[in-house]
Amino acid sequence: MAASYNRVVLVGTLVRDPEIRYIPSGAGVTKFRIAVNPAKKDPKPEDTLFVDIIAWEKLAETCNTYLKKGMSCLVEGRLSIRQYDDKEGNKRQATEIVINAMQMLGSPRDRQQQQESSEGFGNGTPVAAAAAPLGDSLDEEIPF
Repeated sequence: MAASYNRVVLVGTLVRDPEIRYIPSGAGVTKFRIAVNPAKKDPKPEDTLFVDIIAWEKLAETCNTYLKKGMSCLVEGRLSIRQYDDKEGNKRQATEIVINAMQMLGSPRDRQQQQESSEGFGNGTPVAAAAAPLGDSLDEEIPF
């Protein structure tokens, strides 16, 4: 029998600021979305993938504190596909990457410039043109 392996490594740009919530045990869970462009010379906006990222506990706090819209980061974790019922009782499916490592990319100076210009992020760039809202609230998507 062959072994299974579930590991995902992505580099992308945050399309909005991370959101943090706390479960009753006190553990933090942060959710954010990154835009991942294909490795092509001239990617089209429709080629961009928008991937939901989930971080838990200390990594959740770190992501919430340091990541901001427009920043580039590398994330590493596992693919998670889960079923849940929305507020109307409809069955839904969520595909996410549950990360165990995150690395901010670019120099500290680049990150500061990205933060300062985050208000202008989305003025015609392919990432913003295809950006979609996060959807249902984090409370509905994380089964506690």
